[in-house]
Amino acid sequence: MNSPLSIVIMAAGRGTRMKSERPKVLHPLAGRSLLDHVRNAVAPLAADRVLVIVGHKAERVEASVEDSGARCIVQAPQLGTGHAVQQAVPQLPDAGTTLILNGDVPLIATDTARALVDACGGRALALLTVLLDDPTGYGRVVRGGDSGDAVKAIVEHKDATEAQRAIREGYTGMMAAPTAWLKRAVMAIDNRNAQQEYYLTDLVAMAVRDGVPVVATQAHDETEVLGVNSPMELARLERRFQRREAERLMQAGVRLADPDRLDVRGTLDCGADVSIDVGCVFEGRVTLGDGVTIGAHCVIRNAKIEAGAVIQPFTLMDEAVIGPGAIVGPFSRLRPGAVLGADVHIGNFVEVKNSTLGKGAKANHLAYLGDATVGERVNYGAGSITANYDGANKHRTTIGNDVHIGSNSVLVAPVAIGDGATVGGGSTIAQDVPAGKLAVTRAKQVVVEGWTRPKKKAK
Repeated sequence: MNSPLSIVIMAAGRGTRMKSERPKVLHPLAGRSLLDHVRNAVAPLAADRVLVIVGHKAERVEASVEDSGARCIVQAPQLGTGHAVQQAVPQLPDAGTTLILNGDVPLIATDTARALVDACGGRALALLTVLLDDPTGYGRVVRGGDSGDAVKAIVEHKDATEAQRAIREGYTGMMAAPTAWLKRAVMAIDNRNAQQEYYLTDLVAMAVRDGVPVVATQAHDETEVLGVNSPMELARLERRFQRREAERLMQAGVRLADPDRLDVRGTLDCGADVSIDVGCVFEGRVTLGDGVTIGAHCVIRNAKIEAGAVIQPFTLMDEAVIGPGAIVGPFSRLRPGAVLGADVHIGNFVEVKNSTLGKGAKANHLAYLGDATVGERVNYGAGSITANYDGANKHRTTIGNDVHIGSNSVLVAPVAIGDGATVGGGSTIAQDVPAGKLAVTRAKQVVVEGWTRPKKKAK
């Protein structure tokens, strides 16, 4: 790969067909913006500089890349792709290779981008093309010369003749060029065309004229070069992405109940014999150990689930660690800081936040554990809660091993329940309970004589 390498990402377009105030390149695909996908794809190329051409809502696009090391260049007004690259010329060196990509073509593969740079080699104009059944909207690759295969020109769809529109090989809008030549050539592009715009595709004819070799590298498949111009196209590309993720998982041995009903919006790593039911969403970084079972319609974000655990349907999990053999759900919510030990049971309508539960602990239904340390083999009764917030600060509850918390109890933090202690159902505990003791705080039951239930008044 020639050095230095410069990368120009064109991200100035408004995207009027998106019908949105959000800049087109910031619309999400699989949990990341279109622009982020492109930047992540080229990160392994370790370019010397990455230039992002911004225009519509420039400040929002700039904010999205401010921590990445990329430099933003404003294109105003937006007068075409050639005009966009003209804005980058002052920031480009006089040697090496410049790779030009589109911010609204998110699924370009790293290997494809690298192959394009290698094909350029600092001496040739390398174009990324693709064979399409329907190339509508794509610039057509016009070949000719003695061999009939030499690339002679790229004709934009709007300017193509009927014969040229019949060509199936489309130009993807991505290229790599010798930087020194590119800087001279792009400044000579004019706007004598139907749209009165400056087309980057004019570089092909200019390269032929200047004796610069023009080569074409074909993309692996159509998916990696598909652009996004409307909500419908975005949705179609989302499903293509998810299908590709599903196939990757199944090839690794994951059992998916339906590969068309899976959403991976980050990184999902799976061990052997993992089973995932329909409608599940995985966000951030999720790791599933050997033999993990995920029930239908779970949303799991930034979690580690260890071997043999079962996550039952409709569980919501965020920044949690689930120990081996644990059972969670259905209808459970694990918030950040939830750490479950081996064989823990968290049942329906139980919420856990910033709490650790030791081996074999159980909270089977209708309960809340917040800011708590729970020992092993604890039985936490239905309807019980830790009252961890005093209106200003959070406080911690400590529950020892082999504790039994009766139903409908309130543990007012800060409070500690000693090993083997029991809290009677319906109690409000605001003081520490010694190990092995029973604590009960109930009002005396009163039976009211002569009381009758109120009756409805006649209308």
